[in-house]
Parts: sequence; structure tokens; C-alpha cells
Amino acid sequence: MNIYIIIILIYLVGLTVMNFWKSRKVKNQDDMMLAGRKISMTKMVFTLICTWIGSGTFIAGAEFAAKAGWSALWLPMGAWIGIISIYFLAAKIRTFGQYTVGDILEVRYGPVARIVGAIAIIISFTVIVSYQFKAGGYILNTISDGAISVNQGMFMAFLFVTIFTAIGGMIAVANTDLPNGIIILISTIISTPLVMIAAGGWSAVAATLPASHFQVFSPEFGGNPYLKIPGIGLSTLLLLLGVQSMYQKFYSAKTPGEARKAAGFWVVGTIVIETVVIVMAVYATSYFWDKIQIGEIDPAAVVLQAAKQMIPLPIGVLLLGAATAVVVSTGMNYLLSPTTTLMHDIYQRFMRKNTQKADSEKQLVLLQKLLIIIVGSFAFLMAWKMVSVLESAYFAYTIYGVAITPPLLAALVSKKVTKAAGLVSIISATSLTLFLKIAGYVWPSIMVPVGNPNGDPFGIPIIYPAIIVALLSLILVTPFTTPPTQEVLERFFPEKK
Repeated sequence: MNIYIIIILIYLVGLTVMNFWKSRKVKNQDDMMLAGRKISMTKMVFTLICTWIGSGTFIAGAEFAAKAGWSALWLPMGAWIGIISIYFLAAKIRTFGQYTVGDILEVRYGPVARIVGAIAIIISFTVIVSYQFKAGGYILNTISDGAISVNQGMFMAFLFVTIFTAIGGMIAVANTDLPNGIIILISTIISTPLVMIAAGGWSAVAATLPASHFQVFSPEFGGNPYLKIPGIGLSTLLLLLGVQSMYQKFYSAKTPGEARKAAGFWVVGTIVIETVVIVMAVYATSYFWDKIQIGEIDPAAVVLQAAKQMIPLPIGVLLLGAATAVVVSTGMNYLLSPTTTLMHDIYQRFMRKNTQKADSEKQLVLLQKLLIIIVGSFAFLMAWKMVSVLESAYFAYTIYGVAITPPLLAALVSKKVTKAAGLVSIISATSLTLFLKIAGYVWPSIMVPVGNPNGDPFGIPIIYPAIIVALLSLILVTPFTTPPTQEVLERFFPEKK
């Protein structure tokens, strides 16, 4: 057993002991879903960072950089804009503070909106969890020098993340995110200049990589790069603006003021981390270019290979530890969120409304733990069939971003948008996204590239027609339908006293 595995196992064992200890505090649903609404600002900053910085950064971002070079900066760019926007909404989100975004959707658009929104959330977040497991497989395969296969590592990641989440819910998530967030921030900042030096500097990168890797819209990415590459940035922006796991963190803050302060620090941390990871990925791609071309190194694993082969062992262990941390943290965050939706938006809201008895709290917590195991198992099956982490991330971001984010933001910032408009927006965007995704398998001839189910129908990325339908539904239906009541508006726009 090599030193990388030993150190990372020690770290994971330490997290396990801490989570078993902290899990004693889980007494009711507030504890399980929102950590009792007592997360401090410091923990809030790092748990926000860990919620967003996942294998979408370390694995999908690396795959993007290896295939398209500096065009990969489009992936985090959408997140930067989204985080800055969320900063101005953080206090309002905490003030409304329930459990899920379904609470917002139902108050503004009715119970059907909650149900359809829940379907989009469950699909999207289960896919996101699945590629965290896939990333875990890449990591364990890399640090074991191939002794652990990607599939074996994926199974280990599934067991670890699922058990962790089931043990302690949001209390476990928040306390795990604090050390993980610190490791992610420190390791990426220290590792980046070391990787740049090992790659031979800018001149070596410029001499090795093709000219397409230095274009704003790299044609090497496939399909229509002028639409596809900005589309990935747009999907990232839309996901972040409405992502439920982020809203749950704001609901968990002690006060609205602390939620907003934490969002401010989160902006800075995320911009730094996502930028330096892309820089590392581009320089590592140059260093491993020949091996990538012959298939010896998977493009998605270039940052992991950089940690193993391009920088000194102590820093390499730290960077691999950071990659492990993002898989654990993001997997836990996105596994807890859809099960909270299943519990709060489906089971308690429609299947068992009478859950107010004191003796029912323990039953509800146990049921959510069972759902965590079930959803985690579905995510593992998805991961087993997955071909590209980047394409899976893009689909997950798209369906959530077009189905949930437009009506959710409209509910928070507009007094005019109507119940009918929001409902039409959610249903039409969800249906269109699923239809166009399935079309790639039913009619492969319409896809660009032809026959590739992960391509774009008629060369147009799914996110563009889907977001147009979502926005037009809100804009065109609102003037011809019944406006919201004053009682509903007061929930979102309370009068200042």
C-alpha cells in the first residue's frame, strides 16, 4: 500500500470518527436537514465552497481543459456571475427559510409546481451524485497506480459517501465541509505554481498544445463550439442561481445577516479555486499530451495525475486529499438534497400530512436515512454506465437550470409573475429538456456529431431552446392570468416596519 493511500485513508477515518461523534446531535428533522439552523458564518463559508467545488471542477473541468484548452474557463465563469447574484439574495433566502426550494415554488405557484419541481431536482441531483462516485473511482485508481480499478474505486466512493450522509445528515455535511474546504483552498493555491513550473512554463505549453486550445471557442470540443461552450457556462450559471443544496445552506445559517456575509467570502474563495484548477489542468494537459493522445491517461484525470507525477509528494498528497474531499463533500451535499425533497416535498406534503406527533420525528429521520441509501444506489448504477463526467454534469446542470431557476428567481424578485406562468414554465422546460435528451437515443441522425447521444439536436445545445421556453412562459402567460394575492406577496416582500 503506497503512502498516498495510507495518508488519505487516515484522513477519511478521522472524518468518520468525527461524524459518528457529531451524529449524536441528530434528534429531529431540523437537525437532519438543516443542522438545527445553527451553522456559524465560518462553517457556512466553507460548506458553501464545498457544496459548489466538486468533481465538476476537478474532473469535468479537467476533461474540458484537456479537450478545449482555455475555453474551459467558460465552465466556472457562469458560476462566478451566479455567486455574485446570490450574494444579494442570501438574506432573503434565509428570511423565507423553510427546507427546500419546493416550499418557495408551492407558496408562489401551487402544489403541482412543487411536484414537477421535485422531479427535476431528484433527476438532476442524482446525476450529480453519480459523477461524484465516478470521480472517486478516478481518484482511487490514480493513487493506487491502477491496483484499484475505476469501477472498484467508484463502489468504495459510493459506500463511503452514502454511509456518511445517512449517519448525520446536514450536521455531518457541515462539519465535514469545514476541514475539507480548508484543504481544498490551501492545496489548489500551493499546487498551481508547482504544476506550471513542472510543465516547463508558458513557452512549453504554447509549443505543445494545438492552436485550438488557445481559442475562446475551441473547435476541438465537438458540435458547434460557438453555441456549445457558452452553453456550458450558461448551464453553470443557471444551476448555481437556483441550486437547492445552496439554499439549504442559507436556511441553515444562524441569521440572515450571517448568510449574506458568508456568501461574500464564498464569492472570493470559489473564483480563486476554480480559476487555479483550470490553470493546473491546462498545464498538466501539456505535460501529459502524448499520453493523452494514445489513451494512456484519461483527460478527466489530468489534475489527479499532476498531483501524483508533477509536484512533490507532500503537496501532491494534499492536492489528492482535496480531490477526495470534494467527492465526499459534494456527494454528501447532493445526496442529502434530493432525499430532503422526497421527504419534505413528496412524502410529508402529499403522502403523510399528519407528522406533527412527537413520536414521529425519529421515524421521519430513519425514513430519510433509508431514502439516502436508495438514491445513492440509483446514483451508483448511473455512474457504472457513465461515459463522460463533463457531459453528465452538463445535462444535470441544464435540466435543473431551466426547470427550477427561472420560476424560482421570479418568485423571489417579481411581484407580478403569476401562479399559472410559473407552473407552465416549470412543466414546459422540464418536458422539453427530457424530450430532447431522449431524442439523441431515439433519432441519433439528428444529433451533431451524428450518432452521438451526448451531442446536440440539429447542432443546437438543449439549454438554449429550453431556457427560451422557460422565460417566454413567465413573460407571456403572466399578463393574461390571475395575479398573486397580497397574502402570498407578503411572504416574499414583507412590509418594513
